[in-house]
Amino acid sequence: MSNHVYKLIELTGSSPTSSDDAMQRAIAKASESVRNIQWFEVIETRGHVKDGKIAHWQVTLKVGFTLEG
Repeated sequence: MSNHVYKLIELTGSSPTSSDDAMQRAIAKASESVRNIQWFEVIETRGHVKDGKIAHWQVTLKVGFTLEG
């Protein structure tokens, strides 16, 4: 493992499809403006129930990226 220094950010992704889709959306959006994303950790998963079914997912992630320089 290299001698990297990481910075952490917290993201919350949402999706009507699945928790996985919510995570993918959060990381994809963050990747548009944050370089060197290396890992993530799921902090919280929650959702909205409508008519006895899951209607919406929200997943909060801690995301680590390496600092340049």
